[in-house]
Amino acid sequence: MVTHIVMWKLKDEAEGGSRDQNAAQMKERLEGLVGRIPGLLSLRVERNVMPGGFDLCLVGEYQDLEALKLYRDHPLHKEVQQFVHKVITDRASCDYEA
Repeated sequence: MVTHIVMWKLKDEAEGGSRDQNAAQMKERLEGLVGRIPGLLSLRVERNVMPGGFDLCLVGEYQDLEALKLYRDHPLHKEVQQFVHKVITDRASCDYEA
């Protein structure tokens, strides 16, 4: 199994929405990919409850490294990614096998 962690900082306003609205939209869109991309076992997006730092964190679990690559390049993920890139200012990620 491979775990994929991504953290984002969001713009105060973008794409007609506030930081909170865009965070909610990112959460809904990303979590909506579960069950639609083969090998994607689970995916959660949560808001940071501590001030400062990144605004959102995604934790996804994938069957294996090939499944993570499939997710990364899948058209449904690419569609969500287009929105994400419009509303963020910074991103960090980490992938590991367990």
